[in-house]
Amino acid sequence: MTDIRSQQAQEIKALREQIQQETGKTPEQLYEEREKRIRDAISLEQPDRIPLFIFGNPRAHSNLPNSAAYYEPAAWRKALIEDVLNLEPDMASGSFSTSGETLSLLDVKNKRWPGGPLPPDYEYQAVEGEWMKEDEYDIFLQDPSDFIIRRYLPRIYGSLAPLAKLPPINVMMHGFDAMVEIFTNPEFKKLAITLDKAGRELRKFRDAMGNLQQDLISLGFPPFSHGGGAGIAPFDLLSSFLRGMKGSMLDIYRQPDNVIKACEAILEMNIARAFPANPNTPGNPKRVFIPLWRGDKSFMSKKHFDTFYWPTLKKSMLVSIDLGYVPNPVFEAHFGDRLECMLELPKGKAVASVEHMDVVQAKEILGGHTCIIGNVPKSLRYSTPDDALNYYKDLIGKCGKGGGIMLMVALPHNTSAEEQKEMVKKLKEYATY
Repeated sequence: MTDIRSQQAQEIKALREQIQQETGKTPEQLYEEREKRIRDAISLEQPDRIPLFIFGNPRAHSNLPNSAAYYEPAAWRKALIEDVLNLEPDMASGSFSTSGETLSLLDVKNKRWPGGPLPPDYEYQAVEGEWMKEDEYDIFLQDPSDFIIRRYLPRIYGSLAPLAKLPPINVMMHGFDAMVEIFTNPEFKKLAITLDKAGRELRKFRDAMGNLQQDLISLGFPPFSHGGGAGIAPFDLLSSFLRGMKGSMLDIYRQPDNVIKACEAILEMNIARAFPANPNTPGNPKRVFIPLWRGDKSFMSKKHFDTFYWPTLKKSMLVSIDLGYVPNPVFEAHFGDRLECMLELPKGKAVASVEHMDVVQAKEILGGHTCIIGNVPKSLRYSTPDDALNYYKDLIGKCGKGGGIMLMVALPHNTSAEEQKEMVKKLKEYATY
């Protein structure tokens, strides 16, 4: 482990020296230039250039399958760093993957990943289910921690099935020693062995991947998200991780009060785990990525959005702001005019990322109040560099004036690393104020 980390440190040191030789600036100087660009956009001031977050593809020029993110962490790390250095985005993200071996050992039921249940070149997939039954709201609300340990975890991890046989957690207050005999059962012994193996595999994976986000920071690239804050939308967690889409959509008609109570309970758990942003670490203000999906108009009406979705999401984002974070909700799919909800947050204290919504319309709704990150059609990934560049130029011409905007950039897939680099260079020139 020490040898791996030492080698990674040497590689990062060499790359830092290379960056300084090529640019005449230290990675710290480049980092602050990019961070200021982002900071100005968030605070609705006009930066020197529109900040770019680029959707690179670590495997595009490395001949790696998607499964490498789960089974070849060292190779994936190397490819991702090379991709970032080639494109030089204003924000860069580390890998969100984990050990495929660990997932297999745990016998995960609510996700599928390339190289495991899926072929090597498939994308990661979430698997929804009614992991909390329709008649279990009262049990969950009475003691969420007990529900998670004795009901939820055994259902989504096959290897954790023995946890369902544990007595209620509150019984342990009377003396843990009275129940330790249960751990002599063969199934608990097997569980202990499995957890030890899974933990070792995860440690091995993380050692090989290294602290990728911190390494990218040391190379001069601010993170897209710093982590922290008060969590995702409580309704999304309830819907996707507990009741499933079908269950939650029926519940808002059949037992709406329980849905609201559950969202509030989830919010309280998220707030209890939240901690203040640390201003003494690189990158201020700290940004928090919050993916949103069930609030889309394809899933619920505006009335249901206002009743079940927005109230607890708003509270969680206000808590994050009070803790020193900048919430960055990503409005997946077609939220439409529901984007106006962001006007209820303090001016210049949040960022709204829009995926399938028209970026020009989003700027019209939030301009002068909330910075937006504009996404682009996924079809651009199958276009030519010239077509993609022309699309971005047109978009910048329509809504890039005056600041308050950042762009997510999708690169054409069937292009060389050199062509992608040249396209990004031209885009940066055009995006300069």
